[in-house]
Amino acid sequence: MQRHKTVVDAAIARASEDRGIILVLTGNGKGKSSSGFGMVARALGHGFKVGVVQFIKGSFSTGEETFFRRFPEVQYHVMGTGFTWETQDKQKDIAASEVTWKQAEALLNDPEIAYVLLDELNIVLKLGYLPVERVLEALAKRPLQQHVVITGRAAPQALIDFADTVTEMNVVKHAFQAGIKAQKGIEL
Repeated sequence: MQRHKTVVDAAIARASEDRGIILVLTGNGKGKSSSGFGMVARALGHGFKVGVVQFIKGSFSTGEETFFRRFPEVQYHVMGTGFTWETQDKQKDIAASEVTWKQAEALLNDPEIAYVLLDELNIVLKLGYLPVERVLEALAKRPLQQHVVITGRAAPQALIDFADTVTEMNVVKHAFQAGIKAQKGIEL
């Protein structure tokens, strides 16, 4: 353990840069949005102002939205058109993505917002509803101390390369595969 402590202490001493980071949470496994919202709670615990933008979410309210809208220090925006397999209207989805992205850009330009969650943005990028280059440009111009978490399956390689931390969540087993519907407090 002493040898391990020496290695860890040296790594901590080398990590001297203090700036906001970009985290990408991707993969087919459960927990990407849940992790992002856990960090929303953590940021609020530190007194941060937070922005949440949910892409590819419907008009029904989730537990996260119901809970986090209670906090005046959270700006919360939902695309509201629903999952792409529900809308069946690519042009409408692209237009909704554009409107929602403008909300995200406003948060990414606001130095008062310390943490931004861009929930399910990876899906929008995968489907080509927004150009990845436009997103990377906005991320590069954000305030120096602002943290950004981007969730969703199939993160584009350019975003993975740009990010500071990337986690891929994989399915080992999922209740839905056994015919169990989405549950409040777990998926909703």
